[in-house]
Amino acid sequence: MGHPPGANGGRRGGASRRPYGGARRFLRALPPLIIVGGVFFDVLTPPRYSAAPMFSAAPLIAAPFFSTLTTLLTGIAAVLASVGLHFYNGTATEIPSLTEFLTVLTVAVLAVLINRVVLRSGERLASARVIAETAQKAVLPTPAERIGGLQCAARYEAAQADAFIGGDLFAVQDTPYGVRLVVGDVRGKGMDAVEAVAVVIGAFREAAEQERTLEGVAQRLERALAREGTRRHGLDAFEGFTTAVLAEIPRGGGGGTFDGFVRVVNRGHPPPLMLYADGRLDTMEPGEPALPLGMGDLAAWPDRAEARPYPPGATLLFYTDGLSEARNAEGVFYDPGERLAGRIFPGPEELLDALVDDVRLHTGGGSTDDMALLAVSRPATGQPERRRTMPVVPQGGPGSPGGGSGHRP
Repeated sequence: MGHPPGANGGRRGGASRRPYGGARRFLRALPPLIIVGGVFFDVLTPPRYSAAPMFSAAPLIAAPFFSTLTTLLTGIAAVLASVGLHFYNGTATEIPSLTEFLTVLTVAVLAVLINRVVLRSGERLASARVIAETAQKAVLPTPAERIGGLQCAARYEAAQADAFIGGDLFAVQDTPYGVRLVVGDVRGKGMDAVEAVAVVIGAFREAAEQERTLEGVAQRLERALAREGTRRHGLDAFEGFTTAVLAEIPRGGGGGTFDGFVRVVNRGHPPPLMLYADGRLDTMEPGEPALPLGMGDLAAWPDRAEARPYPPGATLLFYTDGLSEARNAEGVFYDPGERLAGRIFPGPEELLDALVDDVRLHTGGGSTDDMALLAVSRPATGQPERRRTMPVVPQGGPGSPGGGSGHRP
C-alpha cells in the first residue's frame, strides 16, 4: 500500500494539507505586495495617475483571511502609503488627493468591519461543527478494541476537512448469539442523515440482543426504517435507502471460542473482504443480490444469511462505498482487494492506518465521499493481543496500481 502507517508524517490530513501550503503563503504575502506595488506605481508614473485602487484593495483582501489586528494594520499601512505619496508628489492639499485619502480610509474601516463579521460567522460555524461532531459521536461510538474475544478497529473519514457529519455507520455488539455487527451507508448528508443513522443503530442494538437469527435482525432494521419513514414523511433521509451488511460470528460450546465461520446478510452493500493470516484474500460476494434496507416496497423476499469460513488469525474488513469509489486524477477507482492481497498486518488498527494512508495517496487527498471502515480480527490460539508478523514490504515498481512509488501495504 502507498506507505506504511505514519509515513506521511501523521495519520490525519498530512497528505491532503500540503498542496495548500503554497496558496496560504501567497495569500499572506498578497496585501503587503499590493501596497508595495502601489507605491512603486505611484512613484514611477506621473502625478495624475493614482494607486488609490491598489491601496483600497489591500485591506479588503486581508479582511476575510486574517485576524482583526492584521486587517487593521494593513488598512493603516494603506492609508499612510496614500498620504505619504501625496506629500511626496506635492499634491496633499488638492481636492482629488483628499478624495482619494477619504476613499482609502473608508475602505480600510469597512475592511475591519467585514473582518469582524467573517470571524463571527466562522465562530458560529465552528460551534455548529462541534455540535454536529458530538451528535455523530453520540450515535456512532467507536467500538472497543476487544469485543467478545475479537480485536476491533474502526475509522470514519470525512470527505472534506472539518466535515464530521454524514450517513456512514458501523456498530459491533457482543450478544448471546455471538458477536454481531453492522456497517451501512444512509443516503444523504447532514443532520437528516445522522437521524437516519440513529434509527438504524438503535434498531440494530435492540434487535441484535433479541433476534435469534441474523435474518431477523435485518428484518427489524427494515421495519424500523419503514416506520420512521412513515412517521417523518417528507424527510429526504427517510425517503431514501440504506445499504448495509450485517455479520454474526457465533460462539461454539466453549464460551470464548468460535465455531470457525461467520454469517453474513448483505443488503446492497459493498462486499466485505476476508484477509487470511497467510496473506490470502477473499471477496465475500453475496450469492444472491438484495435490495438495500428501506426499499421493501419495491420487492420482498426472505433474507438468507450466508456462512463463510472464519479461521483463527483472519481479519474481516467492512467498508462503505467511499473506499471502493475513491478515484485518482485519472478517474481510476480504488480497488481494496487488489491493494490488500498478499499483505499481512500486525492487527486491525495497523490495517486501517495503512488503508487510510493509501486511499489518500491514491486520491491525492481529494475524496468526494465519506468513508467508514471496520476491521475485526479473530486471534489464533495462544496469540497475544498484539500479534507480531512480517512487516509491510514494498512490492512492484513505479507502474504498480495506485500511482506514486508503487509501495503496497
